[in-house]
Amino acid sequence: MTTSARSVDMPSGDSIPALGLGTWYFAERADRRAQEIAALRLGLDLGMTLIDTAEMYADGAAEELVGEAIAGRRDEVFLVDKVLPHHATRSGTVKACQASLARLGVEHIDLYLLHWRGRIPFEETIAGFADLIEAGLIRHWGVSNLDLDDMRELTTVSDGCQTNQILYNPARRGPEYDLIPWLTEQSIPVMAYSPIEQGRLLVNPALDKVARRHNATAAQIALAWVLRMDGVNAIPRAADPEHVRQNAAAADIGLTAEDIAEIDASFPAPTRPRPLEML
Repeated sequence: MTTSARSVDMPSGDSIPALGLGTWYFAERADRRAQEIAALRLGLDLGMTLIDTAEMYADGAAEELVGEAIAGRRDEVFLVDKVLPHHATRSGTVKACQASLARLGVEHIDLYLLHWRGRIPFEETIAGFADLIEAGLIRHWGVSNLDLDDMRELTTVSDGCQTNQILYNPARRGPEYDLIPWLTEQSIPVMAYSPIEQGRLLVNPALDKVARRHNATAAQIALAWVLRMDGVNAIPRAADPEHVRQNAAAADIGLTAEDIAEIDASFPAPTRPRPLEML
């Protein structure tokens, strides 16, 4: 079994898989290391070839785990990594990326994101991204956890942003009111993290009801709901190979109008602006 071939186009013209692999909380327990590596490798086998990590995750240990998992398979992977805001000066961005590359054991990162906005001006961070691109250490850059006002400001500085990685799932629909429509107008894709709300959506009655119609799980329905939109990519974390298989199968679930209506009734769409939420 492989995942659906659906992909998401970035402004650069590159395409990324609509369904990838998240690694938040990986490498925090030694007894789970082999299972987490196996989960990532299975994900690659199933076509989930985008892997997202960050220097923050387990203080860099998640990057080391990812590096071990993709050893010998680097050419298959679209690798996403993130720099912490307090490292995001021009020189600090370069140093942080070099340290991440060393932990990953790779020569370049495909998409390097500002993890969230801090006090350092966008101009400095973007200058660091430009230096990294010129040196061949990253291919593209983007951002994470930026709300609409921040995105508008960012695009006055540069038009090079390739994605905004945000918290988005049926329980976190605030971005649908203004941020996602604006990103769509700018052709900047959404990368949805925690699409299953870190497991908290598994007990929702509406998702469970839809899941029974599809012979699926509530988690798969939540993931299919996120993937229903063009221009949205999802990066669920699955540290167990069986969960990876279930996530991969979710990419082929086609939700009906009835399904969507029932989910909307349980998780209403926003009717006013809401501040962007973060986990």
